[in-house]
Amino acid sequence: MDAEKSKLLKLVRMHGFAVIEAQLFLDSHPTCKEALEYFKKHQKEYEEAVAEYESKYAPITVSGVNSDDEWTWATKPWPWERSEN
Repeated sequence: MDAEKSKLLKLVRMHGFAVIEAQLFLDSHPTCKEALEYFKKHQKEYEEAVAEYESKYAPITVSGVNSDDEWTWATKPWPWERSEN
């Protein structure tokens, strides 16, 4: 996997984890403004990282499939698959 692809996938994972953790915290602290801002920040970063990854490589989730011309969900290597040289 090339360095840029690896870096983008790391960002997706990092921000995705932060979003889930913030969501769990907000479930029990729904009025915490600091946590809500943290959630919003990481949600935005997650969406941007996913959009960049998907535009350059392949869909990460089924919602990222571009089905105008073909079904690309299962036709590209999965994010965790290494490219063979």
